[in-house]
Amino acid sequence: MSVRGRAALNAAGVLVFLFSIFPVFWMVMTAFKTDEDINADTPLPVPLHWTLEHFRAVIDGQGLEYGIVHFFLNSALVGLVTVLVAALISLLAAYAVARRRFRGRAGFLIMLIVVQMVPLEALMLPLMLNAQRLHLLNHLAGVIVVYIASSLGFAILMLRNFVAAIPVELEEAAALDGASGRTVFWRVTFPLVAPGLVATSIFAFVNAWNEFAIAFAFLKDQEKYLLPLTLSYHFGRTQVEWGSIMAASTLFTIPVMIFFLVVQRRMVSGLVAGAVKG
Repeated sequence: MSVRGRAALNAAGVLVFLFSIFPVFWMVMTAFKTDEDINADTPLPVPLHWTLEHFRAVIDGQGLEYGIVHFFLNSALVGLVTVLVAALISLLAAYAVARRRFRGRAGFLIMLIVVQMVPLEALMLPLMLNAQRLHLLNHLAGVIVVYIASSLGFAILMLRNFVAAIPVELEEAAALDGASGRTVFWRVTFPLVAPGLVATSIFAFVNAWNEFAIAFAFLKDQEKYLLPLTLSYHFGRTQVEWGSIMAASTLFTIPVMIFFLVVQRRMVSGLVAGAVKG
């Protein structure tokens, strides 16, 4: 590639990055603005007058019975349980689909793809009816079950590709050395599928952390609210408290970033190739 081609490609990459990061930058900056700066006729990207009042209002739970720590714990519980259960079920299902030949296997994969095409909101009414019959409405357990179910299709399809990419010879060699089927799965296959498992875990966690519609429909008691539901209290009848909304959104983003930074070192693509060469 010529120098001009590289320069054009780099410039396009920078423009895409700026276009993607600008809304996040505006959100964070707005969280530190005063109401006068936010409602100005010509709002500026950087605050003229910095303030922490919006963060204090969000942390103290202004207009709510509980502070943000209570809702944070609810969301953390829902997110972590969703990630653990969805990761375990999808891993076992993906291994069965990739390694076993059974009747209806192709139909099962097609069903997973079709399910991903149906918006979750379109299933709201049947989900609520089933949750009501099972006495799961207004319970965090009901929300967790729906979040797990909504994450399984994508997770199984994605993990299936990772399992299929692992050479069968590795498992056969371990079996010839006397390893049982369970040992082969956990000692040979599982470490190599870890990057895919991390990616699906991030998807499941972000989905459970940010989802609003299901939580709004299922949860009625404020004690059981998740973090996204608290944003609705900043939309008043006469005005919208943009400062509090942006401050809350900024705080909500931090745990997701921390979670990604913790697990991102596992998101590499050379583990399988390295295992084969070894």
